[in-house]
Amino acid sequence: MVLMKEILRLIVFSAENSFIQVTGFVGAVLIIFGYIDFKVSGALVKKIEKSKKTQPIIGSFLGLTPGCGGAIFVMPLFPKGTVSFGTVVATLIATMGDSAFVLMSVMPVQYIWVSIFSFIVAVATGYLVDHYDLGAGLLEGIELRKANKQKKKEIARKPLMAQSEQGDDTPVHIGHAEGDEIDYILHHCIKGHQEPGTLGYRFTHGAYPLYWAVILIGFIFGIMDLFQVDLNAFSIPNLGTIVGIAGTLLSIIMMVMGKKFICDDTHEESELKLLSFKETIIHNAQDTAFVGMWVFFAYLAYELFILALGRGDHSIGNQIAAAFLSQQGLTAVILGVLVGIIPGCGPQIIFVTLYTKGLIPFAALLANAISQDGDALFPLIAIDKRSAVRATVLNTIPAILVGLLAYLIEVKFFK
Repeated sequence: MVLMKEILRLIVFSAENSFIQVTGFVGAVLIIFGYIDFKVSGALVKKIEKSKKTQPIIGSFLGLTPGCGGAIFVMPLFPKGTVSFGTVVATLIATMGDSAFVLMSVMPVQYIWVSIFSFIVAVATGYLVDHYDLGAGLLEGIELRKANKQKKKEIARKPLMAQSEQGDDTPVHIGHAEGDEIDYILHHCIKGHQEPGTLGYRFTHGAYPLYWAVILIGFIFGIMDLFQVDLNAFSIPNLGTIVGIAGTLLSIIMMVMGKKFICDDTHEESELKLLSFKETIIHNAQDTAFVGMWVFFAYLAYELFILALGRGDHSIGNQIAAAFLSQQGLTAVILGVLVGIIPGCGPQIIFVTLYTKGLIPFAALLANAISQDGDALFPLIAIDKRSAVRATVLNTIPAILVGLLAYLIEVKFFK
């Protein structure tokens, strides 16, 4: 009974702190970058199509933008021969996916350093891949399979129509055209945005104003928490706990209704964000909920880990954890690379959150940032699995090398 009460306390503690300390700030950052993406991402994609010599640099910039949207846009450009394979690799190395929002909100200085290092590694690797033609044979293989699958382009259902700001019903796509083979794969063969009329669609498209209101309160409370204000000492008892639990619970409900568990954005949803600012706000709410849910799980996993270390005594667990962290070796760096190989943003958010809790070294964080591809790998997997596998291998090599080098520097100069 005592143990169950302690676990319940940790659940409440994790829900409150994850929402107040992280999710509220993530929401604020997401809405800002969502607006920026809405304004400039389409232009950046057009720029990359015209700039052959600087494509790895522009691709790295797109990957560096927080979230997965910028990197997702690049993936369909490779099978069409618009960008080089080195550009794909550079984009995937640079992206941190949605985990960038966590690091940016909690540790902005570390986020800047990770971004700088990731960008340098991304650009250098991209140019090396192109110089040595490490993507040789991939485009030819795609063309061959494309020819064999032409007949599948006859789609039984009507194409999904994206509504633009002007009310134009003409489908607008980024990186491909309506009705081509890439459109068929990205919009009809893999899961896209929610179908209008479904319960999930009605909930996420109806409840987003309420969710943003709760996020605003959480953001205000988060600022107050930074200034050491006791959020549970107001005239309303336990107000901070109530807001934290409500925000985390609503995040989980939004995530479930959006049916997003590992993967956050698809190519189709990224396009919708650029076509309508309302869709940007709605999907940013879902993005925030996705991050908030995974941060809560990371906080709870950490607290339960500490409880288990102390065999039911949380304070003893903290002491053991402190001793353990001082003994860390290269294992954390390798773990960061391996977690990064997993497609999707969920596992990466947990890993980055553990860094913010002091459980892993900076070198492991950097190795994970270089290795991971966020949600951007999913459209490439759908289009061409061979390209996705080769890109993953080419991302893993610099992740290991840079991670180990960063660890040796960290141990020698910062321990």
